[in-house]
Amino acid sequence: MISKVKLIQTSVFAILIAGLLAACSTPPTRGPGYRSGAGGSPSSYSSSIASFSAVLWQALPGWQEDDLTQAWPAWLKSCQALQKRTTQINWRSVCSQAAGISSQNNQAIRRYFESNFQAYEIRNSAGSDTGMITGYYEPVMNGSLTRTSIYSIPLYSYPKAWRQSKPNPAPTRAELISSGVLQGSEIAWVQDPVAAAFMQIQGSGKIRLDDGRILRLGFAGTNDQPFKSFAQWLLDRKEITRGEVSMQGISQWAKRNPNQVNEMLNANPRFVFFKELPGNVDASLGPDGALGVPLTSERSIAIDLQAIPLGAPVFLSTTKAASNQPLQKLVMAQDTGKAIVGGVRADYYWGSGEAAGEMAGRMKQNGNMWLLLPR
Repeated sequence: MISKVKLIQTSVFAILIAGLLAACSTPPTRGPGYRSGAGGSPSSYSSSIASFSAVLWQALPGWQEDDLTQAWPAWLKSCQALQKRTTQINWRSVCSQAAGISSQNNQAIRRYFESNFQAYEIRNSAGSDTGMITGYYEPVMNGSLTRTSIYSIPLYSYPKAWRQSKPNPAPTRAELISSGVLQGSEIAWVQDPVAAAFMQIQGSGKIRLDDGRILRLGFAGTNDQPFKSFAQWLLDRKEITRGEVSMQGISQWAKRNPNQVNEMLNANPRFVFFKELPGNVDASLGPDGALGVPLTSERSIAIDLQAIPLGAPVFLSTTKAASNQPLQKLVMAQDTGKAIVGGVRADYYWGSGEAAGEMAGRMKQNGNMWLLLPR
């Protein structure tokens, strides 16, 4: 992830969809009490691609309404990592104080942030305070450790021969599959080739086995070929419309055109390999982000490290996927990704499974962001 997971997650969502869908909403309105110059920029933190202006807490639309008890576990996870790091920001003091706060007391948590942090409006290098908010998720599929009549699509580990000497250039997806070089590297088998391809794009996922066990897979490498959008391949051939450019739309096309699925998938020469993650990982937890802690559904985001420090609290004001319904929450910058570029730019982690995937696959919203830094 800077996160290797997120490097691969350049994405159905940030590249494939974000580049193809029109914006779905208007910028959120500001809360009362906004002051563009309410204090200076943070003295202990700066960015080459973003600027920061201190604002009153009342400037954060939805801050008073947010249930911060839902964000608190994600902040404690950030603290677990931040307290072990040496950075220009004094996270240790605020994280130490967090230990004395009741996780069930919404008002106490709000007082903690308002007393110990300053909120800074984030602006892009060009001066805009509005940016793009996309979404991502962790796929969950049924599968098997052996090939069956139902589960016949393999997910592969990194080829053993490549660990000593990797071909340069490495074979494309089509060449890899037809060559047989991957035979014996199968980790698990799933049913749907398109769902498997989306898991490759996300870079991680869970396989639900018949005996009830959960096999968690993480990113293990690629064939170093460039990512090319198979959505664009479909558009170029007028197989789908721009309104159908989503995970759901592509999956529906594949069901109507099973004989063309491999041709579509081979339009993307990149191939992603997986590794099995420890079996003692709680299946309810999200995958580890770039910070090295499990992501929290609807409370973790991926950000551009050139703009926002990893692990920091961020207040996000945007709208839900393909709607004008406000989504205004305290989230934690716990992940990063190659396609997440800019000051006001985030990839919102929706969680695991089909419902999360549906939300993530449709999300490309305008939004505003505020960075919270220790006073």
